[in-house]
Amino acid sequence: MKIVLASDHGGVELLREVASQLDTLGIAYDNIGCDCAESVDYPDYGIPAAEKVATGTYDRGILICGTGIGMSIAANKVKGIRAALVHDVYTARVTREHNDSNILVMGARVIGVDLAKEIVKTWLAGEFEGGRHINRIEKLSAYESK
Repeated sequence: MKIVLASDHGGVELLREVASQLDTLGIAYDNIGCDCAESVDYPDYGIPAAEKVATGTYDRGILICGTGIGMSIAANKVKGIRAALVHDVYTARVTREHNDSNILVMGARVIGVDLAKEIVKTWLAGEFEGGRHINRIEKLSAYESK
């Protein structure tokens, strides 16, 4: 599995912690930015990361901004992306099992480092259940193709 990471200025520190966790887990990733404290625009990082997942360059992505809301909106503009804003372990698990999310989004000003690491671990381990959920994913794909 190869992961693309991205954040805006509000998520830089938490994204560094997530990158360190991925190192420990032996999971390949590329961090495409940002790496600064100065204000930047989340679409400039979230959309390119989402495009890399949508094209298959990366299997999944993890995006972080202050609240997670901006990155979620930006990523979900990209066809084929199912970005899920997650602030607890339960939804991290369910979004993989039921929604086949391919991008995890977190808010650095909303959750702490330890919880973020548990969310990442749970999300990465999650598998899509298929079954009754396939029809729902297909409906989303059909709508995107209009």
